[in-house]
Amino acid sequence: PALHVLAIAFALEVSVGKTNTVTALNNSDVLLPCTFTTCIGFQDLVFTWYFNSTEMIYHGKIKSKASEPFLVGRNPRVEFVGSTTGKDNNISIVLKNVEFSDAGKYTCHVKNPKEKNAQHNATIFLTVVQKMVETDNTLTLIIVGVVGGLIGLLILFMLIKRVVLFIIKKTQDGKKECLVSSSGNDNTENGLAGSKAEQKAPPKA
Repeated sequence: PALHVLAIAFALEVSVGKTNTVTALNNSDVLLPCTFTTCIGFQDLVFTWYFNSTEMIYHGKIKSKASEPFLVGRNPRVEFVGSTTGKDNNISIVLKNVEFSDAGKYTCHVKNPKEKNAQHNATIFLTVVQKMVETDNTLTLIIVGVVGGLIGLLILFMLIKRVVLFIIKKTQDGKKECLVSSSGNDNTENGLAGSKAEQKAPPKA
């Protein structure tokens, strides 16, 4: 039973992409990206965007994978630009006419009742500038090159370590997290139709 609960905790993931910092020009519109993934699907999923952890700027609900989100409440300057019927469950928003006071932390929070109310969030830090600065790139490129090389080596080392740990973990687990996290009796609803189809396969001649 302990493993079952552990697997569910890892099933819901929320991401804001490769970088969690966004710079916007004063008086422009800025995209705040967010997507989520879930192993066993979702039903009546709730997502909320917060500014500086307390101020709710967008609140939406999604009935199922087949439907687009519907609005529960929002700040009038926030527009929903995502889509959940497409490939990735995109719950991105656009903040219109950005002001300096909009700089800060934006949190994309998701709660999935189908996964025993599993919750997860991801954060973006927004900086607002008067104008985009163009710097003399030569020195910057040299610095970036040197630092980038060191960081690259570090990342490579960490990746190798992760792959090794991942292989060890996989050989210990022997099962995929997604399969562990769904209860056996409703596999078809969870999109794991394979388990039923395999039973029906005709015996080989």
